[in-house]
Amino acid sequence: MSSDPSPLHTTSHTTAGSSELRRFAAAVVLAGITAGVTGWACAHLLHTVEHFVWSISEGHLVTALETVPWWRRLLTLAAAGVIGAGSWVLLHRTGPGPVSTEQAVAGRRMPVLRTIWHAATQIVIIAMGASLGREVAPREAGAALSGWISDRFGLNEEDRRILVACGAGAGLAAVYGIPLSGIFFALEALLATFSKRSLVSALAVSGIAVFVSTGWARPEVYYRMPELVSSPALVAWAVLCGPAIGLAGALFGEAVTRAEQKRPTTTRLLWVMPLGFAVVGAVSIWVPWVLGNGHPVTQTVTNQVAEVGPQALGLIVLLLLAKAVTTLITVRAGAWGGTLNPGIALGAALGGMTGLVWSLIWPGSNLVACVFIGAAAFLGASIKAPLTGFALVLELTHSGATVLVPTALAIAGATAAASWWRNRAKEHDENNDEEEEETGPVALTTGPVEKAN
Repeated sequence: MSSDPSPLHTTSHTTAGSSELRRFAAAVVLAGITAGVTGWACAHLLHTVEHFVWSISEGHLVTALETVPWWRRLLTLAAAGVIGAGSWVLLHRTGPGPVSTEQAVAGRRMPVLRTIWHAATQIVIIAMGASLGREVAPREAGAALSGWISDRFGLNEEDRRILVACGAGAGLAAVYGIPLSGIFFALEALLATFSKRSLVSALAVSGIAVFVSTGWARPEVYYRMPELVSSPALVAWAVLCGPAIGLAGALFGEAVTRAEQKRPTTTRLLWVMPLGFAVVGAVSIWVPWVLGNGHPVTQTVTNQVAEVGPQALGLIVLLLLAKAVTTLITVRAGAWGGTLNPGIALGAALGGMTGLVWSLIWPGSNLVACVFIGAAAFLGASIKAPLTGFALVLELTHSGATVLVPTALAIAGATAAASWWRNRAKEHDENNDEEEEETGPVALTTGPVEKAN
């Protein structure tokens, strides 16, 4: 007898496979559309609140922060703390807390309406000056809606996982108009795979989302940089300073994780968050650029190294320290939000600072290129996704093609240093756990022996 399957059996399998593929393709298209609408809505909500609070037409806070009186910055931050605390306490008291994008990709369901509530709160406080990035809100909303679409279309768990990750990446892409970054974020940071199915899905969802949110035209550049020029001095700086920048990025990432783990979620939030935000507002009295998602710091560092030179070193060090401290205070006080743009700001400041020092040793480096490379290397190391970090800085600046060699070398060194540090810390923790297991029983048995002696 023949072992070949019957024509009827083969046809049924083919029909089922085609139906599943059609459902997945339809879900991909719908996820891209919803992520695009979500990104558009988040961007316009941010601009509307910024206009109302800071009296700016649209977009960047740099000019407003330098002109509004100090007391207005302080009161606005304190008010943002009150609004954020009230919203998040109510969110926690009326149901389960927020579900992260990573948890959603792992299979946990995100309640759509509560996630949108959570995302809107983030956008409002960031528009009011909270020292966090706005990218988490559209990522979470995109993931929640993609999960809902997956369930409605009856996708299997693997396809659902792919679509949720792609929806999250597309939300990031849509809010800034950066499709490449959304693709890399979904594949590298969330799925950790570049399979054909996930790659095609990420391309389609991010492409559709950006088309829906910003159209076919290239969006306005987010960080304005003069022309970047490579040189032997720049390459040497990248090789030497890349690992140091990566190590700093890893340390910042660990600090953010610890702050997130310790932030309050009970009614204690009602006084901790306003107090923490007031501290950030107090810092802004002397360093107004620390407010917002990091754009004011990055743009100020870029302008300073391009126009002032070594004399700007003191200000850049101040910006680096102030932005790091205010971001960690904001998270520790209980706020949710992104650290991508704060990471870019810190990397830009660190790149500019080390570049200025290096220029005294070996003149000839393009200092703005140091800012660009430092931002990409630091961000990639801090989020454990070097390709995503590079793509973000590349798309947000519309620059980088002329300095690809030193950028690649710096990111390689930064990634290696960050991985070494994390592996070292992991081994240290494992050794401590083993020592506790070994010494525990000894401590129990030595007590009676000492008494007998």
